Amino acid sequence: MTATAPAPSTARARATAFLPRLALVLAALLATLFTAAAPATAHAALTASDPTDGAVVATAPAQVTLSFSEQVAMGDDSIRVLDPQGRRVDTGELRDMCSGNTIRYGTALHSGLPNGTYTVAWQAVSADSHPISGAFTFSIGAPSATEVSLPTTTAGGGPVGIAYGIARYAAYAGFTVLVGGAAFVLLCWRRGAAERPLQKLVVRAWVTLTAATLAMLVLRTPYTGSGRFADAFDLEGLRAVLETKTGASLVSRLLLLGAAALFVAVLFGVYARRMEDGRSEEEKAGDTNDLTFGLAVGGAVVSGGIAATWALSEHASTGIQPGLAMPADILHMLAVATWLGGLCALLVALHKVPGIERSAVRRFSRVAFVSVVVLAVTGVYQAWRQTGTWSALTGTEYGRLLLLKVALVAVLLAVAYTSRKWTARLAESPAVLEAADVKVGTPVSAADDVSRETEPAAVPVDRERAAQLARQRAALDSAREKRVRDADPDRAGLRRSVLAEAAIAVVLLAVTTVLTSTEPGRTVEQEAARGSTATAVPDRAVKITLPFDTGGPNGKGSVRLELDPGRVGANTLHLWADTGDGQPFDLPEAKVAFTLPAKDIGPLPVVPDRSAPGHWTASGVQLPLAGEWRIDVTVRTSDIDQTTVQKTVKIG
Repeated sequence: MTATAPAPSTARARATAFLPRLALVLAALLATLFTAAAPATAHAALTASDPTDGAVVATAPAQVTLSFSEQVAMGDDSIRVLDPQGRRVDTGELRDMCSGNTIRYGTALHSGLPNGTYTVAWQAVSADSHPISGAFTFSIGAPSATEVSLPTTTAGGGPVGIAYGIARYAAYAGFTVLVGGAAFVLLCWRRGAAERPLQKLVVRAWVTLTAATLAMLVLRTPYTGSGRFADAFDLEGLRAVLETKTGASLVSRLLLLGAAALFVAVLFGVYARRMEDGRSEEEKAGDTNDLTFGLAVGGAVVSGGIAATWALSEHASTGIQPGLAMPADILHMLAVATWLGGLCALLVALHKVPGIERSAVRRFSRVAFVSVVVLAVTGVYQAWRQTGTWSALTGTEYGRLLLLKVALVAVLLAVAYTSRKWTARLAESPAVLEAADVKVGTPVSAADDVSRETEPAAVPVDRERAAQLARQRAALDSAREKRVRDADPDRAGLRRSVLAEAAIAVVLLAVTTVLTSTEPGRTVEQEAARGSTATAVPDRAVKITLPFDTGGPNGKGSVRLELDPGRVGANTLHLWADTGDGQPFDLPEAKVAFTLPAKDIGPLPVVPDRSAPGHWTASGVQLPLAGEWRIDVTVRTSDIDQTTVQKTVKIG
């Protein structure tokens, strides 16, 4: 017969009525935080370079420099400059040019470089442990053909990236089950310490977390470097990894896992033996209170330390308010682990252990509720910190993943509500979850009695026959155990709902893993803003390159604009037009206009004079005020084909 869950008890109803009010408070807090968002970053981003992407310089520069939005880790091979034939023309020595809040690195170039197009390829590791990379070109004299192909893959991708991502997921899953399983035993069901299924669950979680951490440590060199598995055995690379913040965090995690192994040994050794003897529950509780308290404190310290190895090396350690973000991240991880890991432990107990008390299920319901509250508060803060604006929440990959995570949590809470209803029914029923105190191994029906009676008497048999009888007895015991577990329809309903929760939790952990390796929405929006604005360097010409397409035949090309000296007052304007293959494009007409929107100045038109095929100049171009000027370049490729391209530059 199918049982239907009844309405919750009065206490459960009050708790349920509290949930909508909690949701409203969190929504108001979220709206306030997003309205008052301040700038922040997480993944590092390239903010400027000298020469700039696509620039054409008259003489060879002495060095190439790169500026980043936050601190990055770079080595001597992190910046490579290649000539049109693909030969390296940099000295291979990294120059640290950081000063205050300015994060800049560079490399010197060999002297006497010929004209042509040069490729700059760079790779670094941002402060949140994620590899970043990129490439761009500049030209000396004039653009030329080049044999260098810009890389199509990003740092941290390929098979090594996939393997590293799997290890990251396994580490999160192992931590969740390890912490949640131990918390379930200590907070909800102390007698569970003596149950083999729970012991296996927690021990396997420890092994998974340890193996995943070792894999991440070994794969760190190829993950942030070449992308080749063979480099995992590079001892020099491993030594370099150990000197980084991420390497130190992984080693610290391994050391803490050693302490966790001792905790698990005591929990399932001394503590389990004290809980499984023949004394009453009151006597056991009185004898193990001190040990329980010690294990709870020690477990909390070790769990918090392991969670801190993520907080100290990933998103929480960079950007705004790291002093608040790291404790919030630790609490968030512990709340997730206590809830979802405890859920896995409860599922195992419901499936494998016929004698779990209803009081344990009720206690877990209360622990899960507190965990969800902590998770919601810290999650709202993290969402604000990593996105900051509604547009970043809906218009970036990070924001969309975050919305997916929120949706999964909402579904998980809905299923958890069903579980709470089953828990309420179990609490109101006079029966116990032990299925009428039937013990595993005791016949529960006449058919079982018959099966016992029909077993052959103890006569000498060969080993094969003995093994066959042992398998038969094991099958009978398994069938009896299943009947005991399924004897209570309330327990069966709770088991189904908890199984659904666990399935959603697996997907939720996968989304969380992807989220932690995705560039936060704040950074994406800031990169987009920087991409549309070129910053003028004092006493140095502004150089920009703009592609265009008028839509007509042979209407594609690019214009290169140089404003010298690029400051308030009189400037000289140079404009070059190139075809798609880099040849001079002698346009019928080219016009330029300058606008300062913040001061309602402009457009100030400039009609440069043609000085050579594909080259126009104008002198005495006056820019009266400092600010972000919009430069509009209008090009005409035929009598009817015309377009205007624009870019914003900061002057002064």
